[in-house]
Order: sequence, then structure tokens, then C-alpha cells
Amino acid sequence: MRRLFAVFAVLALAVSAPRVLSAQDSGAVKQDRKEVRHDRRELRGDRKDIRHDTRDIRQDRRDVRQDLRHGDTTDARRDARDLRQDRRDRRHDARDARRDRRDLRQDRKDVHQDQKKDSTKD
Repeated sequence: MRRLFAVFAVLALAVSAPRVLSAQDSGAVKQDRKEVRHDRRELRGDRKDIRHDTRDIRQDRRDVRQDLRHGDTTDARRDARDLRQDRRDRRHDARDARRDRRDLRQDRKDVHQDQKKDSTKD
């Protein structure tokens, strides 16, 4: 009886092992999809920051021109400093956006490869 039970247990494990392994592979697909969503969200945020910085740059340019027109050099220097800071922020946001696009491409590629692996197992 013990021997029969042992054989039954081994057969049950042999039958369930492929399902367990394929479930682990589908976890990789889910994780890659989650990373794609995360990268898209970050990219949207970077684009929003770039638009905001661009608007600030335009406004600071206007302010510098107006201050110089009115002869207020102190305010013109302050606005020029703000202008430099906004340009620096926009440059950093553009760099972040490039990195996020690169990550997004790689994550999409990973999802595609994982799906291809899953489809060949069936």
C-alpha cells in the first residue's frame, strides 16, 4: 500500500510540475507588463514637466525683456537666474524622458519575448 501511495505521489508531482513552471513564466510576463506601465507613467510625467518648464522659460524671457526695458537690472538678474534654472530643469527632464523611452522599448521587447516563450510551450 505504501508503495502504491508513493507511486501515486510521484505521478501527481510529475503531472503538476509543468503547470507550476508555466505559472512562474507567466509571472515574468506580468512583471514586464507592470514595468511597461510604470515607464509609460514616468514618461508622461517627464513630458508634463518639460511642457511646464518650457512655459516658465517663455515667461522668464518676457520678464527679463520687460525688466530691461524698464531699467530694472536687479529684477532682470533675478529673472535671468530663474531662466537658467528652468533651462537646466528642462534639460534634466529631457534626459530622464530619453532614459524612460529606452527603458520602455526594452520592457516592451521583454514582454514580447516572454509571450513568445509562453506560446511555444503550449
